[in-house]
Amino acid sequence: MQLNENVKVALDRLKSSRDTYEQVIVNLIKVAEECRRKEEALLIEGCKVMADDMIKLNEEWGVVSSDLDWEW
Repeated sequence: MQLNENVKVALDRLKSSRDTYEQVIVNLIKVAEECRRKEEALLIEGCKVMADDMIKLNEEWGVVSSDLDWEW
């Protein structure tokens, strides 16, 4: 596998003297996958909170709407 010199230097900074480049890359993949899982979980949680807020707003407007006699 050929790497740009800048990439090799960056990998060198991430590895300990005992690590291979393959170990560094595998660790980076694991970190990226964990970040993706955490991001997905946060997005799902945020959507649930927004959905709950929308339901509450809808219920509040439903009460207001039924109390008023709207004439169009």
